[in-house]
Amino acid sequence: MLEKVWHTLPPLYDGHSRVLILGTMPSPKSREAGFYYAHPQNRFWRVLPAVLGEPPPEGIAGRREMCLRRGVALWDVLRTCEIEGAADAAIRSPEPNDLPWLLAQAEIRAIFATGAKAAELYQKLILPQTGRPIVRLPSTSPANAAWTLERLIEKYMVINDFL
Repeated sequence: MLEKVWHTLPPLYDGHSRVLILGTMPSPKSREAGFYYAHPQNRFWRVLPAVLGEPPPEGIAGRREMCLRRGVALWDVLRTCEIEGAADAAIRSPEPNDLPWLLAQAEIRAIFATGAKAAELYQKLILPQTGRPIVRLPSTSPANAAWTLERLIEKYMVINDFL
């Protein structure tokens, strides 16, 4: 059953952010926790520290601090949509977040999507406004089981080229 969902998490960034990593919409677990990639099986918080050469951060405060210290901004493509659970394939009636505003707040050198749907929605809804390309990375979601942790880390290493 489709449910109208609003993005409730503020973007994580500061004036020193150099890369922007975008998902589609926070999962129910992330909305409940109040922070990005909070589903315990999502591998994002294992991939990003490995890519940055950092130990796994402790809790939300540690994750926030690591991202800001290393120049990584986090947000999502969508402000609102209709969705069933956390299934990107079920997204209907998408409306974008104000990415042009965020891009004006920091010197973002590159934009990355965590998965095909985030990249597709960015290209359709936001690229015409920003003219800024997005690099599609594989999803760290447990639903993307075809990608091992090692392969994800290898693919995400490209982020370092822009920090």
